[in-house]
Amino acid sequence: MISPLAPIKQAAAAATDYLDTIIKRDPSIRSRSEAALHPTVVAMLGHRIAHRFYQRRMYKAARALSLIARLASGGIEIHPGAEIGRRFFVDHGCGVVIGETAIIGDDVTLFHQVTLGSTGWWNDAKRDPGERRHPRLGDAVTVGANACVLGPIMIGDHAMIGAQALVLSDVPPHAVVHAPRAAVIEAGASRSNVNRLRLAPRAEEEDAPALRPAALGGK
Repeated sequence: MISPLAPIKQAAAAATDYLDTIIKRDPSIRSRSEAALHPTVVAMLGHRIAHRFYQRRMYKAARALSLIARLASGGIEIHPGAEIGRRFFVDHGCGVVIGETAIIGDDVTLFHQVTLGSTGWWNDAKRDPGERRHPRLGDAVTVGANACVLGPIMIGDHAMIGAQALVLSDVPPHAVVHAPRAAVIEAGASRSNVNRLRLAPRAEEEDAPALRPAALGGK
């Protein structure tokens, strides 16, 4: 016979696991009580409930709760229809957007201002009803600050998307993707020489070393 306290114990264990995840991924958090105040907790608590409403076709209630969670979390916007796995973490949180048909695996980390969006309503209008419009992220994916992952593409397990990257095609598992890096073109250049600045990346940057966690825009 299943104990009536079993669901409570499971929920408590899941909550503890989640708070420990926040402590692990955010060095500025020092305790579970402090982790409970992290904006990710507010965003995900609201989303879990809103997603249940969404699954029951209670769309207005789901939208309302999603809006409240967005305001309370400081700008983490998650559509109630998005499917999100366990131990999902958003560092800093502000400006994150996750679309309706996005699917996110376990142990995924997003930094601030990340967009998991579509390629535009003009393209979505051409898709069949119910067809996925947003990305699917595998397990243990990390997406750096201000990166945009757009369209019904697949990001493989353990992939790392660097800050400012624009991703429009599938990324294989364990891959590293990064945007062109800033470079000092001319030290001490005057404003009159601004027309000499190059906007294209250097050729040697194509063989740049693997992306380090610091390049993701976090701590």
